Amino acid sequence: MKTFTKTLALIALASSSAAFAAVDFDSFDSDGDGVISQSEAQANSQLAKLFDDLDTDGNGELSKQEFAKVQ
Repeated sequence: MKTFTKTLALIALASSSAAFAAVDFDSFDSDGDGVISQSEAQANSQLAKLFDDLDTDGNGELSKQEFAKVQ
């Protein structure tokens, strides 16, 4: 059930508002360091909710590869 819920959440994030659809990794990476921090992820409430699930290596940051899972 958790996997199903996570999958639905990822689908919702990927297809959510036009505002999210119009942004890419670089628009969330506001400091330009090549990763999305938890504080940067707060710019989108759905991304913030899924941050821990997307951060597969558990380092507290989203790489471009991790972020690509929602696109």
